[in-house]
Amino acid sequence: MKFVTFEVDGKRQAGIYKDSRIIGLHDASNGIIPADLMRIIIDYPQYQPLMEQCHNGNYALEDVTLYAPLPRPTSIRDFYAFEQHVITARGKRGLDVVPEWYEIPVFYFSNHLAVKGPEDIILRPKACEKLDYELEIACVIGKEGRNIKASQAKDFIFGFMIMNDWSARDLQAQEMKVGLGPAKGKDFATSFGPFLVTADEFSLEQGKLDLHMEAFVNGEGYSSGNAKEMYYSFGELIEQASRNVTLYPGEVIGSGTVGSGCILEQSGREFLMPGDRVDLSIAHLGTLSNVVGEEDEHGLLSDDGGDTV
Repeated sequence: MKFVTFEVDGKRQAGIYKDSRIIGLHDASNGIIPADLMRIIIDYPQYQPLMEQCHNGNYALEDVTLYAPLPRPTSIRDFYAFEQHVITARGKRGLDVVPEWYEIPVFYFSNHLAVKGPEDIILRPKACEKLDYELEIACVIGKEGRNIKASQAKDFIFGFMIMNDWSARDLQAQEMKVGLGPAKGKDFATSFGPFLVTADEFSLEQGKLDLHMEAFVNGEGYSSGNAKEMYYSFGELIEQASRNVTLYPGEVIGSGTVGSGCILEQSGREFLMPGDRVDLSIAHLGTLSNVVGEEDEHGLLSDDGGDTV
């Protein structure tokens, strides 16, 4: 199933995207299925049979407003799992890959309260002059687990979605010289969507997905890769995340950036400016689109530099 969170007629609810239409699950089930996708995930076995019977309450995609599938995830852990990205990004700074990278998958916690969805304007931080996108795939945890083995991890994955880990590269570089972070270089926005696709629609070969990934800026191709190029599998990421820690439904595990999946890795590219449009596409997961806006001391500016909003 392809889940969405959408709004129509002033009402927000979870839905299923099917045959180019959206079915509002709360309305179609006469209120039996919760309006919040998080609650559906927590009790998915209970609601799954009811969803298959929901046919009413259809909406055209263009008639609704889409939000991130999980507007308020329980947490966001973003890993660093693509070797080519690590080699290239560190090489741009004159650094080698440290041996420890090959020993354990590492992650940082991002701001789960700064989640953005499809077509949201992403405000460039006031002091940032090097705004970047990051093309990633994320999984959502579907049930509680602790000390999960990589071989068991697929049983804990609810589904997958596109993730854009927006990055203020200049702020990130400054703060990480101190030995902590990333923090302010990352915490202003993370985009998800448009769909959260259940894991049963994919073949996880050794914990990896064979899905083409690409990114466009203002319609021009910038990035191209495949999810199967992950050095560490999603199983290994989940094993590391759950070591001595309990994972709960609604927690997000990001893959990190696919090779070539950001402007930092590329030569001759300018960083993002207000008005730029970024489209991230992953096979079977759709296209996640956002436009860059700007924030300054006078308020929140629109993407075209016009009136404050």
